[in-house]
Amino acid sequence: MEETLKLTEDQLKEIQALNNKFMSLKIGIADAEIQKKKLLSELSELQGQFKAMEDALIEEYGQDAVIDLKTGDVKPSKDKDGKNK
Repeated sequence: MEETLKLTEDQLKEIQALNNKFMSLKIGIADAEIQKKKLLSELSELQGQFKAMEDALIEEYGQDAVIDLKTGDVKPSKDKDGKNK
């Protein structure tokens, strides 16, 4: 009958610790990927809302109107002669 070889106590503890750390990092990466997909989905939805608001503002104030996002001031678009539309 062949004798079974065994790791030393220190070798076993070290390899188990390394394996646990490895598995923990893999789970962390998976969680980060799930979070990334969620955030990308939220970003896509927000971009759609932004586009809808942008379209509504263009309809109301004109294509070339300039809106100050801090104050809400709107500089109307100008026609070819430089006059406000």
